[in-house]
Amino acid sequence: MKKVTMLLCMLAFLGASMRPAQAQCPGENLAFSAGEDLSYKLYFNWKFIWVTVGSANMNIKQASYQGEDMYRCHLITRGNRMADRLFVLRDTLVSVVDDQLVPYYYRKGAKEGDRYFVDEAWYNYPGNDQTHVKLRFKSHKGEITRKEEDHKECVHDMLSMMLYARSFDASDYKVGDKILFPMVDNGKIEQQTLIYRGKKTFKMEESKTKYRCLVFSFVEYEDGEEKEVVTFYITDDKNHLPVRLDMYLRFGSAKAFLTEAKGVRNPQTSIIK
Repeated sequence: MKKVTMLLCMLAFLGASMRPAQAQCPGENLAFSAGEDLSYKLYFNWKFIWVTVGSANMNIKQASYQGEDMYRCHLITRGNRMADRLFVLRDTLVSVVDDQLVPYYYRKGAKEGDRYFVDEAWYNYPGNDQTHVKLRFKSHKGEITRKEEDHKECVHDMLSMMLYARSFDASDYKVGDKILFPMVDNGKIEQQTLIYRGKKTFKMEESKTKYRCLVFSFVEYEDGEEKEVVTFYITDDKNHLPVRLDMYLRFGSAKAFLTEAKGVRNPQTSIIK
């Protein structure tokens, strides 16, 4: 379950993601408020049977950073005892953004298997059209790599991108549209690719609740071949809540389902009763 945390972040923001021309700072927050708290249950396909292997929680709170009022977002992912027998997963991510959704700090501390690493980024804005990013990556061997980069477009990490993009209007998307975005991960800044798949209604696992959703695919490219890594479902309303994630891993399949949502800012009009 090495990519579960990264993909859960993508589930959270990609339903309202941006095309490259839109990747600018600042933005307007229309989707969330301090106090939002989302809980998830993680499943893995084990010998043709879906079993619970862990949980995740994402919450947003008010915080002070460098003397300014900011939003602080936490995402914590934990495997249970059954999952620990196969692969230990203990990830904690933190991102700090201001009230215009501009990122200032990011940290990911991850224990995946027998390895522990720390990924950090600090953002500065020396000019109106410039983003300066200071990167620090500590590998599982304790080796520290530092790097600084300047970009003309706004650079995000997994969590700040989620917070920023949730407020965008995806009503003009067409099936097959590809969406590119720059993201900090593992001490680097790389372009990622999404494909819009359209809209779908589905019933939540272990529940009678149905949602109207926007469906996206996160893809990777190997030798020019497109490989689907994850399919995800985002509520088709102003909240753009992540409610379902289907992952295609090298050693099997995994899923994540929203189990509880507290402090949601807007009416959940995507729920079908």
